[in-house]
Amino acid sequence: MATLTLALYNTYDVKRLHEAHLRAIARAAPLAYAYGFHLALVGFPLEGKPSEVAEAVAEKTTIGEGGRYLIELALSNRFHLLEFPRKGFPPQFGVPVATTRKPSAEKEITPLQLAEAFSGGESFLLLVGLGRHGLPKETFKLARYHMDITGKRMSLETCTAMGAIVARISTYVEALKWRSGRRTLRGF
Repeated sequence: MATLTLALYNTYDVKRLHEAHLRAIARAAPLAYAYGFHLALVGFPLEGKPSEVAEAVAEKTTIGEGGRYLIELALSNRFHLLEFPRKGFPPQFGVPVATTRKPSAEKEITPLQLAEAFSGGESFLLLVGLGRHGLPKETFKLARYHMDITGKRMSLETCTAMGAIVARISTYVEALKWRSGRRTLRGF
């Protein structure tokens, strides 16, 4: 079964967990949960199993009903902890897509094209850079595709971008299901 994974790529601090990390996780979890995505953390200074990390992070937030959605993602095996990629991302998460307002012409994929490929059975790992500089240059090279969620080359604040990514793609996926006659209101 094809999956969509929202992957937060840590560019803040790889040695120490900061409030910015916790806020991003707490805000991403309800989005992933609500729209049927998986959530992956790339290069975060966290140790333990996803369920243990979810419990620890949940204790430190009031966002997302006190971390409830992060725990739910972990319990349903939809919360993942990944190391920084050396030669590429784990293939079980699908095709890596760098989210950016400046996609390269030869790698650009639109949100609709991505939704169509997902509807056809392809999985995607949607990379969102945390921090002022976004995703590192080497991540753009590793990503098969680059996607501008706005279609207007506009820069969005990270949490706003995360919301736009999951909402826009899931809306296209639902519309494609309706168009093809597979009428369903929830889940992919």
